Amino acid sequence: MKPGIHPDYHPVVFQDVSTGHKFLTRSTAVSERTIEWEDGNTYPLLVVDVTSDSHPFWTGANRLLDTAGRVEKFERKYGKRTRNSAAGKEN
Repeated sequence: MKPGIHPDYHPVVFQDVSTGHKFLTRSTAVSERTIEWEDGNTYPLLVVDVTSDSHPFWTGANRLLDTAGRVEKFERKYGKRTRNSAAGKEN
């Protein structure tokens, strides 16, 4: 491998915001926050929104993100247009 072109991988602890699950892995990410891990060493702590512990694909739990469809939301916000009014014609 060519020297000086590869990023520095180092141990980092990631924590899931929604579940609190933590895991130790290697990453190029850096953080000023630290945490003492089970092995007694201190590692940088990165808090993230989603991990495999909370993502619906991995958990199998479906979350309903949009109760009304996008079209219905648009129509509520901007009003429903008919085909004739969209073309500028009067009935």
